[in-house]
Amino acid sequence: MSIEKKFGNRNVLLAALAAVILAGPALAGQPVKGPVKGSVKGSLPLKVFILAGQSNMEGHGEIGGTKQGTLETLVKDPASAARYKHLVANGGKWVVRNDVWCVYGQKGCLTVGGYAAKGSIGPELGFGWAVGDYLDNQVLLIKVAVGGTSLAGNWRPPSSGGTVGEWYTNMINGVKEQLQNLKKDFPGYDGKGYEIAGFGWHQGWQDGCSQGMADEYEKNMANFIRDVRKDLGVPNMAFVIGGSGFGGWEQKVGRRLKIMEAQKAAAGLPEFKGNVLYVETRGFFRPRELSPNGFGYHWNCNAETHYLIGEGMGKAMVELLGGPKAPPNPTGPSENK
Repeated sequence: MSIEKKFGNRNVLLAALAAVILAGPALAGQPVKGPVKGSVKGSLPLKVFILAGQSNMEGHGEIGGTKQGTLETLVKDPASAARYKHLVANGGKWVVRNDVWCVYGQKGCLTVGGYAAKGSIGPELGFGWAVGDYLDNQVLLIKVAVGGTSLAGNWRPPSSGGTVGEWYTNMINGVKEQLQNLKKDFPGYDGKGYEIAGFGWHQGWQDGCSQGMADEYEKNMANFIRDVRKDLGVPNMAFVIGGSGFGGWEQKVGRRLKIMEAQKAAAGLPEFKGNVLYVETRGFFRPRELSPNGFGYHWNCNAETHYLIGEGMGKAMVELLGGPKAPPNPTGPSENK
């Protein structure tokens, strides 16, 4: 169920969603349940990554159950178990990453669940594992994800003109407030300072519902990147766009394809060379017969899809940070076989 369906009144909705960034128990640096990977990394500045978007960034990849496409099925099926074995420790419990913290409703150490829709994972899991494995610094992921929101409206950046989106403003203010409360919310933080190291964006469905919004997406995306960098005071901040690839290579709806083309075009602007990357996600789509359900949205609630999107975005971020080059984006279905 989307957040909009839970809260009908707009004022109630906005008040409830303010908790996405600022509420929740402080768990990081304290004892956690489950097997722990790594210790809290001190002595180097905390590396902060912002993950933002709509419901596909919130995350609806189902964890439990025996249906194809749930995370529990993926880690047990011999065909996929080796690929995802790092998520599970001896005894079958989900691994907890003490060296990667996350904020989304609650505040704590990254693990399976707890930072997405109920009983689900989102891109934060694959992203956190990718950047956490690469960096020697402690990592903090700040998620700001709101279902049913558009870049043309709710996230509208100042440079696009018109009314600035309420969630653009909420995100900027919320991130700044969170960074002022690091020691209170994360007792393991050693006070050695922090760096806003990167931004991950996964959104586009809502804008693809309107030809007008789709037509202005490239302009809005480029302005969003510029404005976020300016308002957070991080020129040339590494920025990764996870493509809005729902439907995979069989997607034929022009508006949906327009969003993907606009995201790729914005990332490819000369001014963004070397600090913005587009991640092709169509190859991560799984059809309804291989997924927990066939909603027709939320990537069919397929956990593998959500993990691979996050991992792909994380590997692209690592490349922008000076690490190994990310795997090349596939340009057609034959390259996913």
